[in-house]
Amino acid sequence: MRFAAIADVHGNHLALEAVVADIRAQGIGEIVNLGDMASGPLDALRTMDALMALDAVHVLGNHDRYLIDRPPEKMGSWDRPAHAQLDATHLDWLGTVPPTRVFRDQVFLCHATPDNDEVYWLETVLPDGTVRMSSIEAAAKGIPQRLILCAHTHIARAVRLADGRMIVNPGSVGSPGYRDIHPFPHVMEAGTPDARYAILEFVNDAWRVTLRHVPYDHEAMAALARRNGQPELASALATGWIR
Repeated sequence: MRFAAIADVHGNHLALEAVVADIRAQGIGEIVNLGDMASGPLDALRTMDALMALDAVHVLGNHDRYLIDRPPEKMGSWDRPAHAQLDATHLDWLGTVPPTRVFRDQVFLCHATPDNDEVYWLETVLPDGTVRMSSIEAAAKGIPQRLILCAHTHIARAVRLADGRMIVNPGSVGSPGYRDIHPFPHVMEAGTPDARYAILEFVNDAWRVTLRHVPYDHEAMAALARRNGQPELASALATGWIR
């Protein structure tokens, strides 16, 4: 069993195109998408059209949920511009995507944690804004699958639980950095402008993970973010760092 995991595209259609091309070049046919597909001041329309046409297994991210569970005036600065680009076909499709699911009976999929699409799983934020590894065992209780995939923090990471199960965050396809205020003000930075995804392979009764970096025309997307009034996102797209 061999497949690819993508997540956190956030309207970056050029990064998505590059990642899908790289996945196909690896001879991989199956893809799972862990959510946060469109929201961001980039190209939500083209991104959603591509994801809806992609033969993939999808789960809903928190920003996907924001696009369908509240009116535009209640949306945040990343969700409003995405919502304005989408039509009922896109929004209705998002409404059919579940928040969690099991892939081929062997892999548990969620966006953030199994019970909450807004909570970091593999990282925790301290009151001073420091981000460090989190205590991860409790949220995995009751999940029988040996491979668990999550996303949300945009930081690629693979860890093993004490019982041997593996939790993998493939990193962000389209947004290598952001600033947030919850639970405390902090920044998340990948340190590279490359698009990220993961290849998962079950070999000799064990899961293997390869975290991939894919170069693409990140300067074009940084310029688009800058034109749309998001200089910090432009910095992240251009460099991988918030500046």
